[in-house]
Amino acid sequence: MSGKLRFGVFCGPHHPLNENPTLALQRDLELAEHLDNLGYDEIWYGEHHSAGWELIASPELMIAAAAERTKRIKLGSAVSSVPYHHPLMLAERFSQLDHMTRGRVMLGMGPGSLASDAKMMGIEVSKQRDMMDQAVDVLVRLMSGETVTEKTDWYTLDNARIHMTPYTRPHIEMITASTVSPTGSRAAGRNGIGMLSFGATSGGAFDALAANWNIAEEIAAANGKTVDRANWRLVAPMHIAPTREQAREEVKFGIEAWADYLREVAALPIAPGSGDIIDALLSSNMAVIGTPEDAVAQIRRLQQQSGGFGTLVLFAHHWADTAETKRSYEMFARFVMPMVDDATDNRVVSEAECRAARPELAGQIGKAIQDRIQRHIDERGAKDISPDLIAALPERK
Repeated sequence: MSGKLRFGVFCGPHHPLNENPTLALQRDLELAEHLDNLGYDEIWYGEHHSAGWELIASPELMIAAAAERTKRIKLGSAVSSVPYHHPLMLAERFSQLDHMTRGRVMLGMGPGSLASDAKMMGIEVSKQRDMMDQAVDVLVRLMSGETVTEKTDWYTLDNARIHMTPYTRPHIEMITASTVSPTGSRAAGRNGIGMLSFGATSGGAFDALAANWNIAEEIAAANGKTVDRANWRLVAPMHIAPTREQAREEVKFGIEAWADYLREVAALPIAPGSGDIIDALLSSNMAVIGTPEDAVAQIRRLQQQSGGFGTLVLFAHHWADTAETKRSYEMFARFVMPMVDDATDNRVVSEAECRAARPELAGQIGKAIQDRIQRHIDERGAKDISPDLIAALPERK
């Protein structure tokens, strides 16, 4: 597909237990400012209620706070776990945020990633995806301004509508979450909305990229809707530095603890295998721990495998310390974003033209300077002119 690739960050977040949670949340908000200044297009906040690491319980609170600190970056929930909320209340909160952010908010919807969250609320894990399907369908209708009456075994809507028309028209941007499972793809296609694919670089999810998009397109067509690859987002973990060796050294700060959390606590199929996590991530091509050139190669790999997508979303992590992490985002903005832009860089064209024309132009400049020196000598004499300049003048006929 053609068009400018966009860039964002998914901030779960991931903070180890030995960190002050107050300062960790503060740093997450500072990250939004940093990304806004660097020109990233969007940042996404997760929703989690257990397991200790992923501290954000309310994406809406983070979005509201980040909106006051930023100017242009879009702010989304990735995801709002829809089985945990009455659909009308979730729609109302995002409608309000749509006004408060002047249209910068995005609603990402999913079933909830941590089974331990659902357990505390008495929700059967086996039912989460069915509940998500019900809620996504009705949320799209509510955010589109419809009045909905519907009764299920977990919510009732009686002539329900959001009481403020959204700031954006016809409704705020909405996406569903997708992994290897087709649940998100089917929901996206059924409602003609975007899709965010978590863990897009992991083995199973990477292999299923094209298939998941095909499912979205087929379900959309069956429901009289369309889906656009420009609204498809792929999530990938990266940490870049000037050299591969430096990048590898920097992530030793926190990558082992991160892997232990995902392997042993969250039970999410993101951190591959066992043993040395850096070797596992690199050998599986799941992550980039290297240079800007390595990041570009990963993006090209995703473009080829998927058939094209609209936004690359970097997986925020706690692999390196704060200063090195911020520098990684800065290097990505400085050196990776321009390299994957499909548009011709006019600076490259201009430099090449000037390089080719330099001998001719340099000669013209030199002659123009000599002519002006000679004019001065003809008018005022040569007493103030360097002998070296006079010697360089062409002989007068």
